[in-house]
Amino acid sequence: MNKILIIAPHPDDEVLGCGGTIKKHIKFGDEAYLCLVTKPLVGENDWTAEYVENKDKEIKASNDFMGFKQVFFLDLPALRLDTVPKKDLNDKISNVIEKVKPDVLYAPFFGDINHDHRIVFEACLVASRIRPDVMVNKILAYEISPTTEQGGISGQKSDVFLPNYFEDISDYLDDKLKAMECYKSELKEREHPRSLKGIDVLAKKRGSESGVKAAEAFMLIREIKF
Repeated sequence: MNKILIIAPHPDDEVLGCGGTIKKHIKFGDEAYLCLVTKPLVGENDWTAEYVENKDKEIKASNDFMGFKQVFFLDLPALRLDTVPKKDLNDKISNVIEKVKPDVLYAPFFGDINHDHRIVFEACLVASRIRPDVMVNKILAYEISPTTEQGGISGQKSDVFLPNYFEDISDYLDDKLKAMECYKSELKEREHPRSLKGIDVLAKKRGSESGVKAAEAFMLIREIKF
């Protein structure tokens, strides 16, 4: 049995990036933990009290469906992580890692165009550095469409998502879509990467790249084998 920890900058990132993989871990007896870094705050970005209350209900519905062992809420301001001192964020994520002691850590991709995603990735690396008390054996960066692929627009090679690790989620794609349906306020319509159709298309595209029906793609950041 392994412990896995998913660090999600925003609610729904965990489903978009590795929802199928999470359900697969749980199916095979692993313990899954989620850390939600930010939350929408009333008055920010025209978010009303009604919107925030509805978002909380969506988060609970999705988390209950996913079956996490425990969910950690850091409650930092969404879309404003650049205003949070780096040490504070590093310490908060480090505290979660110390409590969970995960074997596998899932983090957002470092080249993502969304600044919150980049900031969280950096904090994850700091928090999971090699130390005597905690050893995170594997770190995987997940993609959050469409902002992950848009990161490559910068022209910097380091910002391009080049997956080198694929997880077969052929038997868990429906679960991924059902979990995303809980986030009704985040779902888009028609031809959009964050529509149910768009999520399905990306999973099958990643599947075709790895020889299976559906997959989720990652970049392997670190793996320590004993």
